[in-house]
Amino acid sequence: MVEVRGLHYAWPGSGHDTLAIDELVIPPGRTLFLHGESGCGKSTLLALLAGVLVAQRGTVSLLGQDWAALAPAARDARRADHVGVIFQQFNLLPYLSVLDNVLLPCRFSRSRAARCDGGPAAAARALLARVALPEPLWRRRADALSVGQQQRVAAARALIGAPELVLADEPTSALDAARRDDFMDLLLGACRDAGSTLVFVSHDERLAARFDERLALPAINHAAAA
Repeated sequence: MVEVRGLHYAWPGSGHDTLAIDELVIPPGRTLFLHGESGCGKSTLLALLAGVLVAQRGTVSLLGQDWAALAPAARDARRADHVGVIFQQFNLLPYLSVLDNVLLPCRFSRSRAARCDGGPAAAARALLARVALPEPLWRRRADALSVGQQQRVAAARALIGAPELVLADEPTSALDAARRDDFMDLLLGACRDAGSTLVFVSHDERLAARFDERLALPAINHAAAA
C-alpha cells in the first residue's frame, strides 16, 4: 500500500532534514500506530504519505505510484480517490451542514462516490448513524456542533467511499477516555470492514495494543539523531 524509500525532507529555510528514512513499507489492510515526541516529524510524514508534501529526495509511493512524479493537480485527484484524512483540528467547512461535509470526498472523487453502497447520500447517512450522531444534527452547520460531535463528522468524512488509505493525526486528543474508546472501536471497525490501511498518529501509547503494528518514528528517522 505505502512504500517509503530513501526519503529526505527538509522544511524550507530549516537548513537540515526533518525526515530521513531509509525504508518504510505498510502492507494493504494493516493498522499502524505511529508515535514519537512532539516535533519529531509525525505530521510531516503523514503529509508526505498523503502527497500534500513531496520528498526532496527518495520516493514516497501509494499503490505503486510515487507522489513526486505527479503534477500538483494529479496529486490532488489521486489523494481524493484513495486517501481519507482525519485532521487533528478536524478541518470541517464550518458553513456547510454535517451531511455536506461528509459528502465532500465524493464530490471530488467519482471513484469514491462509485464505491458507496446505495449512493453517496445513503453512505453518508449510514456512516453518521454508525458514529452515533443523532439525525436531527445532520442538517446543522458543522460549527454548531461540540468538539466530540465534530470529531465524529470528521471520521465519517474520511471513511466515506472506502479509501484504501486512512491517515489519522491525533484524532482522540480532545476526547475523554470513554469517548476515545468508542471512537477507536468505530475507526478500527470501519477500516477493517472496508479493507483500508490505517496510519494513526498519537501520543497516547495506551492505544498501541489495538493496532497490528507499533512504530516509534525516531527509531527509523535518521534526521532525529543528526
